[in-house]
Amino acid sequence: MTATSSPSLTDLLHAAVSAVGGTERPGQVAMAESVAAAIDGGSHLLVQAGTGTGKSLGYLVPALAHGERVVVATATLALQRQLVERDLPRTVDALHPQLRRRPEFAMLKGRSNYLCLHRLHEGVPQEEEDGLFDPFESAAPTSKLGKDLLRLRDWSDETETGDRDDLTPGVSDRAWSQVSVTSRECLGASKCAYGAECFAEAARERAKLADVVVTNHALLAIDAIEGAPVLPGHEVLIVDEAHELVSRVTGVATGELTPGQVNRAVRRAAKLVDEKVADALQTAAESFERLMELALPGRLEEVPEDLAYSLMTLRDAARSVITSLGNTRDKSVQDEDAVRKQALAAVENIHAVAERILEGSEYDVVWYERHDRFGASLRVAPLSVSGLLREKLFSERSVVLTSATLKLGGDFNGVGASLGLAPEGVEGDDCPEWKGVDVGSPFDYPKQGILYVARHLNQPGREGSRTDMLDELSELVEAAGGRTLGLFSSMRAAQAAAEELRGRLDVPILLQGEDTLGELIKAFAADPRTCLFGTLSLWQGVDVPGPSCQLVVMDRVPFPRPDDPLMSARQRAVEDAGGNGFMAVAATHAALLMAQGAGRLVRASGDRGVVAVLDPRLATARYGSFLRASMPDFWYTTDRNQVRRSLAAIDTAAKAEDR
Repeated sequence: MTATSSPSLTDLLHAAVSAVGGTERPGQVAMAESVAAAIDGGSHLLVQAGTGTGKSLGYLVPALAHGERVVVATATLALQRQLVERDLPRTVDALHPQLRRRPEFAMLKGRSNYLCLHRLHEGVPQEEEDGLFDPFESAAPTSKLGKDLLRLRDWSDETETGDRDDLTPGVSDRAWSQVSVTSRECLGASKCAYGAECFAEAARERAKLADVVVTNHALLAIDAIEGAPVLPGHEVLIVDEAHELVSRVTGVATGELTPGQVNRAVRRAAKLVDEKVADALQTAAESFERLMELALPGRLEEVPEDLAYSLMTLRDAARSVITSLGNTRDKSVQDEDAVRKQALAAVENIHAVAERILEGSEYDVVWYERHDRFGASLRVAPLSVSGLLREKLFSERSVVLTSATLKLGGDFNGVGASLGLAPEGVEGDDCPEWKGVDVGSPFDYPKQGILYVARHLNQPGREGSRTDMLDELSELVEAAGGRTLGLFSSMRAAQAAAEELRGRLDVPILLQGEDTLGELIKAFAADPRTCLFGTLSLWQGVDVPGPSCQLVVMDRVPFPRPDDPLMSARQRAVEDAGGNGFMAVAATHAALLMAQGAGRLVRASGDRGVVAVLDPRLATARYGSFLRASMPDFWYTTDRNQVRRSLAAIDTAAKAEDR
C-alpha cells in the first residue's frame, strides 16, 4: 500500500468505534492522534483519559495502523479479558478492509497461570511430612480440594488454552498449585514428556507470531528486571492502568524469607542430597525460625548481628545444597527431575534473598513484617524502581502510559518521577523525552457530582473510634436511601462502620471479606438500597454505573501508615536529597487513591451523586488543594445540609425511575 493510499487515522477510528457499538468522543480522537504521533516519532507519552473516553480504542487503533509489534500491559484481569475477547476481535475485523491485512493478537501471562500437564499426569512432588502421594487419589472426591482437582482433570481434556482465568467457576489457590509450576520449577519443554503439548509454551509461540501481545504488569516487570526475555521483541509498549505500574514492579522486585518457606525447601531437598548437607540446611532453618519468633515489625536500618549470622548460615548451607543437587542423582525417587527442579527453585530463592540482604545495598529497604495468620517474614524491596524503569522500559522502544489518574495535583511530574522521568521539558543525556496529555472526560463532572468535605468533624487520630464520623456516615447513607460505596483506609475501620450502621439503619450493608469480591459487587449492583463497605481493592476495582452507587464515602485521607517501612524509607530518601518527602510520597500516594476512589461515582453520562470525604483535612490542610486537584472536577462544598438535600433529591429521582 502506498503512503498516499493509506487510510487516515480518523477513518480507522470511526470504523473501530462503530464496530464496538460505541460513540466517537473528542477525547478519544485527541488520544489516538497523540498516540500515533508518539509511535511515529519514537517518543514517550503519558495520557490521562477519564472514564468513558474509550481509551482502549484510543491506543489500539493507532498501534494497529502503525504495523509494528506492540505489547499492551494491563494491571487487571478484567481489562485483559475486555481487550482479547471484545475490543481486539472487533477492531481487527473493522480495520481489516482498510488496512488490507488482519493483525494477529495473543494473550501471554506468567507460566504459573497455565495448567502444567506434567504435574497433572505425573503428580506433585510432595514434602516428606505429607508423605509421597498422588493428590488426585488422596483428596476425597467429596472434599472441596477433591472436587476442584477432579474438575481440573476434566477441564484439561477440553481447554484449548490451559489458562486458569478461562476456568469458570474458578478453583482454590491450593488446588491450582497442584497442577501448575513456576518458571523456576518448570523442567523445560525439551526435557518434559509433555513439552509438545505444553499450554505455556503454546502461549509463548502464539505471542511470537502476534502483532499485538496482551500481558500484565507483573510479566512486563519480570521481562525488564530479570534480563531473560519472556516477551517477544517489540517496537511499541502500551501500559494501560499505568497508575498501578510502580507498585506492581516493586512487588516483583521484592524478596521474602519466612520460616515456613525455608522449612519447605529443607523438606524438598532432604531426599535428594547428602545427609550432612541436608542437616546443615536444617540447622540453619531452625536457627532462622527461632530468630523470627522474636522479630518485631519494622524497618532494619542495619542488619542486626544475630540476623546477619543466621542469614550467612542459611546462605552458605543453601549454596552447598545447590551444588549437591547438581552432582547427585537418585533413581529411587519417583519422577526425580521434577522433584529436583522444585527443590532447586526453593533453595535458590533462599540463597538469593539471604545474599541480597547481607550485601546491604543502599538502594534496598529491609524490614520485618508480622501477619496474624502467617506469622513473621523478612522482606527486602528496592527503595525506588524509577532508575530501573528509566533504564529498562524507556530505552529501546516507544512507550505510551495511560490511565484515568496520571495527573496528580494538576500535572504529570509526580507520576513521571516515579517512573524515572525528569520533569516534562527537562532534557539530559539520560532523561528520556516525554510528553503529557490530558484528553479530559466526556462527563460533565461539575453537573453530575458533588465533592463534599465534612469540615466540621474532628481530625481523625491514629487509633480509637470516630463517633462523629459514624454519625455523619449514618446520616448520609440514610439521606441517600442506601446506594453507598464506603471506602475505608483499613479493614478494621470498614468492619466497625458496617457493624455500627447495621444496628442503626434498615438497609443491607455488605462487607468485604464476607464473600468473594465479584459476588459482593454483583449484589451491590443488583439492589439500589444496598451499601458495600471495604478497603483497598474497592477504591480501584468497582464499576457500577446507575442508581446503585450514588454516594461514595471515604472515611479519611488514605495516607500510607506512618510505620510502613518502605514508604517511610522512600519519604526520608526524598528529604535527604533536599525534596519534600511528605508531598512526593505520602501525599502522592493519597492523591492517587482518592482520584481512583472518586472515579467510582460517575461511570456513565446519566450518573449523579456525591463523593463525601469524612476528613476535615481535605478542606483545612495545606496539602488539601493538591489532593482536590487530583480528583474529578466535581462541584465542591462543605455545607452538610446542602449535601443531605441533594442526596435526598437524587434518591427521590432514582426511586421514580425505578417505578
